[in-house]
This record gives sequence, structure tokens and C-alpha cells, in this order.
Amino acid sequence: MATDDVWILGIHMTKFGKHPDLDTIDLAADAALNALGDGGVSMKDMGVVAAGNLMAANAGIGQQLQKQLGQTGVPVYNVANACATGATALRTAIMAIKAGECDMGLAVGVEKLSGAGLLGGGGMAKADKKVYEPRGRYGSVATIDGRIGTETMPGVFAQVGMEYGHKHGGATFELFARISEKNHAHSTLNPLATYSKKMSLEEIMGDVMIAYPNTRPMCSANCDGAAAAVVVSGSKLKTLDPTQRRRAVKVSASVLTTDPWEEACQVLPNVNTLTRNAADQAYEQSGVSPEDLDLVELHDCFATAELVHYDNLGLCAPGEAVPFFESGATWRDGQKPVNVSGGLESKGHPIAATGIANIWEVCHHLRGEAGDRQIEGATVGLAHVIGLGSACGVHILESAAA
Repeated sequence: MATDDVWILGIHMTKFGKHPDLDTIDLAADAALNALGDGGVSMKDMGVVAAGNLMAANAGIGQQLQKQLGQTGVPVYNVANACATGATALRTAIMAIKAGECDMGLAVGVEKLSGAGLLGGGGMAKADKKVYEPRGRYGSVATIDGRIGTETMPGVFAQVGMEYGHKHGGATFELFARISEKNHAHSTLNPLATYSKKMSLEEIMGDVMIAYPNTRPMCSANCDGAAAAVVVSGSKLKTLDPTQRRRAVKVSASVLTTDPWEEACQVLPNVNTLTRNAADQAYEQSGVSPEDLDLVELHDCFATAELVHYDNLGLCAPGEAVPFFESGATWRDGQKPVNVSGGLESKGHPIAATGIANIWEVCHHLRGEAGDRQIEGATVGLAHVIGLGSACGVHILESAAA
């Protein structure tokens, strides 16, 4: 156990769903207190707090949370980074420990989204803006150069999936629906998921179309929820009791990327490149390869997103995401289980909580505490989250026994 390692000592997520009797701070406090309890520590042990929330990004969620947990005078960072908010909050606490500013920190992500409407634009919709018609020197409509498309999330990810299918073949409407069928089947073993209902292929394909080829069950579910994690330095962990050390999960890589400059287009988000870059950096940082992963929780905000991220995360050979899925590898009993939690399509997607919730799922398998959905013998896992805007977080985690 190297002294400069960072470990997850305690972690918790609330049940995702509708919580009409709880406000944002109630949910955040629930997750934080239980994460502290899971790690066997308290607020007085924390040297930093990073609190993620998107819908009320300017409300000082972290300071409000302190009033419930204990005002200890430590630095508080309020984080908002689209759907990568939770992962960014965790990375903030990790960086504080890596910098030597403290030896223990708390990261929280929380959101109230139930009743917010179906997906919306995630801050990306621009339908209410005036549409300008470009005109040339003599008044005729000018030629538009470059790529055109939508910036709303359903549209972006529909385009991403269709583009992959056009380029590599085999990505049909039915195939995307089968990915959703898998995730809904996985959710039946997750008592904390928003929806724990198995859905047939016919039900999924016959539901309301949101943005072809994604129907409603193939889209992430808006809901309320929170997740929190306590991180600790390797040197501090050595001083804790054997039970705490045994249950600790090593953060072997923590990476955050954004879109690089590309000549092709500076407007439309590129969900592929920044994920590939994050994955490449994470594998190099950790010394882990995709072949070493026992499970993956990736950002399936839409069924189309899951397919392309098989490729982006290196889970299959380039261009081979369709045969990779068709091999059965991504099912819970497959070679490379993906979204055993049910994914965002079933577990739900309370935006700022998702990044830590994905890590919660991986941690529980690495600890051997995932109950009926346990991946036996799991020692290495990857958690991925992506936010349009853009941001991508990838964390590689290893059990203490790895």
C-alpha cells in the first residue's frame, strides 16, 4: 500500500426515484452521513468537502450541507460540471489529498429531478432562441460549411449511435433496444434503482419514440438521488483498523477530460474523443488494461451511448461494438459485465449524483457486498460518466486484495 495512493474508505447512495418529502440538502446529508458511517469516520476527520449539484449550482450546496453535518471550517468546493458533476466532486477531493493538503475528504453529488419533464435539453436545448438565416452578399441564402446537427441530448446521442451504425454496420433499432432490454433485466436485482422492472424487447421498441432510435425506456430516467464518498490517503489508511483497510477500494486512476480542438467542428459535442482520451489516460495511469476489468459502469444516458462507449473505452476492438454486444459479453454473466446496476436507463440519472453512484456500484462488487447481482471474484472495475459541455470522468478502482 503506497503512501501516495488514494482509497475510497466509505461510500453510499440513496435510493434513486421520487422523494417528495425530502429536499436537496436532506438527500445530500443522508448520503454523506451514511458514507461517513460506512467508513467509520466523522466530519471532524474530513479535511475538504466537495459538493456537486447542477440544478442549483449557485446555491452553495456545500455550505448548506455543512450546517447539517457540522461546520468544521474546512475548505468547501461547490462543483457543477454537467453530468460529470459527481465524478468532478470526487476528483476534487482526490486532488486535495494528492496535493498533501489533507489526508481525508468527502465528496457528495445530489440532484432533485423528478417531475422535471422527459430529459429536456440538459441545459443544451436552444429551441427558444431566434433562428438566424445566413445570407450571402447578394441576399441569397449562404452555403453552410461544416457539420450541422442538434445540441439537445436526445438528438446528440441519437446521431452518435446512427453515425456508428452507418460507419461500422449492424447497429439497428432492434440492437439498441436489446441493450436497453439487458439493462432493465439487470435492474431487477438492484433495490436502489428507480425502476426495477424487466421489459420485453417488444415493450421497449413499441414505447414512445424520443429521438430515433431511442424510445422512452432507452433513455435515462430523471429522478431524485444522492451519492457520497469518503476518500483517504494511503498513509492515513495504514493507521486505521484492519476492517477499514480490508473494505477500502483503491483509486488506481482518476481522470477528467474535455473536448480537444478538432478541425472538423468546434460546436457540436464529441462524446467519443474525450471518452477515448480519458480511458487511454486512465489505463496508463493505473497500469490496468481493458482485459483486466471485471465489470464496467458506463454512462448509458441512452442505449445508443452504451454501444459507442464499448468502443470508446476499449472494451472491444475498434469498430467491433456490435459483435461485442451480440456475443453476450456485457450481460451480468458475460465476459465483461456492463451496467449490472441497471444503468442510467433503469437505476436513474439524478445528474450530479450519477458519477459517484457509478463508483458506488463498482465498489460494492470489489468489496463482495453487491448482494444478488454480485460479480464473483471481481477485483478491478471501471466507472465512466460523460457530461455534454463537455466533460468525461473515468475512474479505475481495485479491491484491497487486488
